[in-house]
Amino acid sequence: MGKSEIWSDWGIAVVKRFLVTFATVLAGIAVVAGVAVFNSAREQGPAAIVAVPDGTMVDTPKGKLPHATLALSVYPNSSASVPPPATPSAYETNWLSGQPFYDPSTTIQVPANSVITMTFTQYDSGGQIYNPYFARVHGSLDGTMTWNGKTVKGLKQNEVGHTFTVHQYDESSQEAMFLNVPLPMNKANAKTDKDGYPVDPQTVTITFVTGDAGMYVWNCEFPCGDLYQEFSGPMQTRGWMAGTFEVVA
Repeated sequence: MGKSEIWSDWGIAVVKRFLVTFATVLAGIAVVAGVAVFNSAREQGPAAIVAVPDGTMVDTPKGKLPHATLALSVYPNSSASVPPPATPSAYETNWLSGQPFYDPSTTIQVPANSVITMTFTQYDSGGQIYNPYFARVHGSLDGTMTWNGKTVKGLKQNEVGHTFTVHQYDESSQEAMFLNVPLPMNKANAKTDKDGYPVDPQTVTITFVTGDAGMYVWNCEFPCGDLYQEFSGPMQTRGWMAGTFEVVA
């Protein structure tokens, strides 16, 4: 067999191996994409909670604006008095049993071009957040929040329980939005009730201004889940520690 024939056979073998590998990779990508699409399609968010109109506010960067309020609680787990979030999959509900979640919903609607005051009641513990950026307040009306009656610009990196972080890049159809609210942890020796929740939970209030209508997403940036450096499970599940934040006209 001549050298040219040897090189020809070798080249054909290499091409075949490449094609097989390429086809395998494409198949893998298709499977992963299919699973992602399936999960996204079946994962329906809970019913929306809507901000309640509360008069107007005069002293804002945009002058006099409508004012609305909204309240959320964060629980370390469900109990007899606080049921877990409703999910379309019984398997998903069982898998996330005992995990933290926002209540009463993670699907949120607020009015456009308005001042929004959100109050958070935090019943969970916490610890060290990986990125200190998320321990600071971002996007509020004056760069601060109220924590148990005290005005602060953020928390220490090792005293965070959860965050409420709204985000979305600037798009042609809507403006960018970013809001980060760090929620303080409860101490391990805090007095608790019969369900194991702190009797005196942490309370945070923050005020911010919305722009024009748009659809945004939000999630918790504190590693309170499992797998993937504790960013899986409830951290990536609508109804638990992530959801949508819709600004409506």
